[in-house]
Formats: sequence, structure tokens, C-alpha cells
Amino acid sequence: MARIAAGKKVILLVLDGVGVGALPDADQYGDSGSDTLGHLSRKVGDLQLPNLEAWGLGRIGSLEGIAPVSNPIGHFGKMAERSEGKDTIIGHWEMMGVITPIPFPTYPNGFPPEVIAPFEAAIGRKVLGNKVASGTEILKELGAEHLATGAPIVYTSADSVFQVAAHEGIIPPEQLWEICRTARELLKPPHQVARVIARPFIGEPGRFTRTDRRRDFSLAPPTETLLDRLCASSIPVVGIGKIEDIFSGRGISEAVHTHYNNDGVDQTVRFIDRIDNGLIFTNLVDFDMLYGHRNDVVGFAKALEEFDRRLPEIVSKMKEGDWLILTADHGNDPLFPGTDHTREYVPLIVFQKGGQSGRDLGIRSTFADLGQTLAEHFGVDRLPVGESFLWLLS
Repeated sequence: MARIAAGKKVILLVLDGVGVGALPDADQYGDSGSDTLGHLSRKVGDLQLPNLEAWGLGRIGSLEGIAPVSNPIGHFGKMAERSEGKDTIIGHWEMMGVITPIPFPTYPNGFPPEVIAPFEAAIGRKVLGNKVASGTEILKELGAEHLATGAPIVYTSADSVFQVAAHEGIIPPEQLWEICRTARELLKPPHQVARVIARPFIGEPGRFTRTDRRRDFSLAPPTETLLDRLCASSIPVVGIGKIEDIFSGRGISEAVHTHYNNDGVDQTVRFIDRIDNGLIFTNLVDFDMLYGHRNDVVGFAKALEEFDRRLPEIVSKMKEGDWLILTADHGNDPLFPGTDHTREYVPLIVFQKGGQSGRDLGIRSTFADLGQTLAEHFGVDRLPVGESFLWLLS
């Protein structure tokens, strides 16, 4: 198939954590009954998402206040995760054609001495914490001691993460990033966690606040992704938000780190104007980071409504033939017990400016179906996994 014609582009927006119902194997992850968007819609009652409703969101699941319109202007469906896990990296990698058959290691009892001792020796500091914790709660618990001792706070979660928190006045963000790079180099199998995350914060005891100078230091994908193939074919790939971090910088032509959802939308709109051909790949993290992990139902709902209000602006910048795809990487049900990701289906909505819409894309058996569809659309070699649904979009 010929490469995508000049003047066409694909905008892929990942609504981080916006799941649409528990996967059949959710019970194996302790997530049976989770339903991020369903629970949210029923709790809020008057969730206002008129644009997403018109695009077919109400056809994906039972969502209170979001009608299953009979003739949506978007194609609609949902995707199941084939990989083991429910992590950001696993979800994004699978979208781009990499299945993770074995979950990354997690540490419900904190990291063992063979991890912590070499890390402390390498950075020349003792650490505090070393346990599973909420990022905000551990600052309440250990923030004052950190200020007094200068020892960085190390913690993890139900995900495969090695997180390092430090006050910007004690360890500046650039130095904290270097500390995290050191951790990334040290974390070899069997302790090869998916992500090392720098968590800078500011403020005083009782009033600590995490800042937007977070950085993720991820493993590189073990095999070639769609992004690699696009770049090898001189097709631009723009990574917005934490996309560059998730793919360890690989397969990215240009990257922009963002501060919040609206900044991510702003940057997306800017690149829609700038490039005529290629993939704009954006992660909107606030749903997950600010609201799902903090069980903030009201904040989650408002963030969704704010995103919905900006959809017409995005569409207004698109040209005939451009695609806009909306999906997610996992769930993060703010009404489910705990504060961790939830093993859920993710939405799949495809809007084509000037094209036919309204087709049911069904339940895709893997996120990789999306990557395979994009591979066919852009005219690069098939990915090793996934089935294209391009024929449904013509």
C-alpha cells in the first residue's frame, strides 16, 4: 500500500486512566467490578459531554446522562488489553504493537536491600520511606524529615515504579532527574521496573505540593514499535506530554513535555497547524494523576467536561482527511477501593474530518489493533501483532 498522502495526519489522544468497564480477567488483578467512566457518570448524574456523546461515546457502554445516539459522527468501539498488567507503559506499548507477556516486577513490601544499598551508594545519600505509598500521603509523613536530613524519599505503588520525591529547595529538579537516571541504570533484571519517576515538590510541612517538573525514566520497548517504523520511513512522530518518556525517546521526531491537560491540548492544536503529514501522539495525564489516583470524582468529571468543550477547537484545525482518535491506556476508577490503576477496557473513537462516520468498531481483542490500523494507513510494514480495522473506516 502506498504511503499516506501528503496533507493528511493522525491525532491520537490518550485520555490517561479513562477506562470503560472491567476486563474479563479483572478479578486476577483485584479489579472485578471496576468501571471508571460508568461509575463516574452514575455518581455525577449530570456529566456534560455533548461532543463525546455525538461522537458515539454512549454506544460504548452504559453511561448515565450520555445518550447512545443512533447516528454518531464518530466510529466507536472499545479495546481489551492482551498484555499482562495495567501500567501506563504496558498500555501505550501495546497500542504501538508490543505485547508484554510477563508483568513488570512490583514491590508490595518495598524494595529489597540489593536494590536500595547500591542506589544509596551511587547517589551518596541515605533514603527515606522505601514502601508502598500514596504520593501525597508520603509527603505528609516524611516531608519534614526529608527537609531536615536531605534524604530523598523512595516509594512505590501497585504499579512497577521506583519513585523518588525531593523538595526543590533541597534537591533541585535537574539533580533529582540525575538521581533517577542513576536508579534507571541500576535497576537490572530481576528488578527491572517499568518506570523510575522523579517527583519534585515544594512548600512547607502540612502544605507540600508536587510540582509539574515530574519526569519519567522508562524502559525502552524490547522490540520495534509502530513509532520506530514511522520514523524509519521519514513520517514525523510528535510526542506530546509523557509520550517521549514512555518510549524512552525512541521513534519520536519531536517531543514536548506538558504541564496539564489544557497545555497538552494547546500543544496538540499547535502541531496540527505545523505539520501536514504524520502522527501527533498526545497523553493527557490529569485524569489519572490528579483525579483517579486521588479518588477525586468531582475533579475527574470536571476535567472530562473541560476536555469535551475543547474538541470543537481541535476539529476546527483539522483538514479534510485528517483523523482524530481517542482512547486510553488503562482504567483508574476513582470510585473503586484503593488508588491504583484498574484493569479495564478502553474506549476507541475515531473521527474523520470529511469522512464517513458512525460505524461500530466492536470489541478489539488487543490495543495493538490500533497500531496495526495505523501501520496500514501510513503504508509501513505490518506489526507482528494486531488486526487492522482500516477497512471499517473507508
